[in-house]
Amino acid sequence: MNETLAKYIPEHAVKPVFDLIVANQVHLKIVNERQTRHGDYRRALNGKHEITVNASLNKYRFLITLIHEISHLVAFEKFGRNIKPHGNEWKYTFQRLMIPFIRPEIFPSMILPLLARHFKNPSASSDTDTTLSLALKQYDSNSDKNYVFEIPYGSVFRIKNGKVFKKIAVRTKRFECLEISTGKTYLFNPNAEVELID
Repeated sequence: MNETLAKYIPEHAVKPVFDLIVANQVHLKIVNERQTRHGDYRRALNGKHEITVNASLNKYRFLITLIHEISHLVAFEKFGRNIKPHGNEWKYTFQRLMIPFIRPEIFPSMILPLLARHFKNPSASSDTDTTLSLALKQYDSNSDKNYVFEIPYGSVFRIKNGKVFKKIAVRTKRFECLEISTGKTYLFNPNAEVELID
């Protein structure tokens, strides 16, 4: 298991993560990428704790996602099954489990202050923290991606489901884009990955 973990997370995180997996009797599955989520936790019918994480994540996002999912398990075990999945009990647990990993031996120094800020009040997805999300994406192996915030107004782009949009305006923190086929307006997070069309 340690050798497998070492392929997916920073070296200095392997032993403490392995200890968390053993202590919480986690069955970890590393799966091919799903578009909708980085990972998930569920308790199987036989009572086993199953966590899946996308294999395509960079090692820093993989670590955050794995701790996020272990936090669901630990919060449910400690506070009961009736808590909100991303409520205060989960936030407290995620903070407590993540703090030992927010160290320069594990994360790049430029990421550390962003993580410290994010974990003051962690959200259901680190993707909603645009600054942290963009900083983490710099470590993706596939770095030839375009993001909505960086393409010029008037640009036409395609998203993963094939729909085509045109970037038209900015609203506070998100970008207004027109779906070409329907004429409907949608809001995009600045860090939405898009394929630019000439």
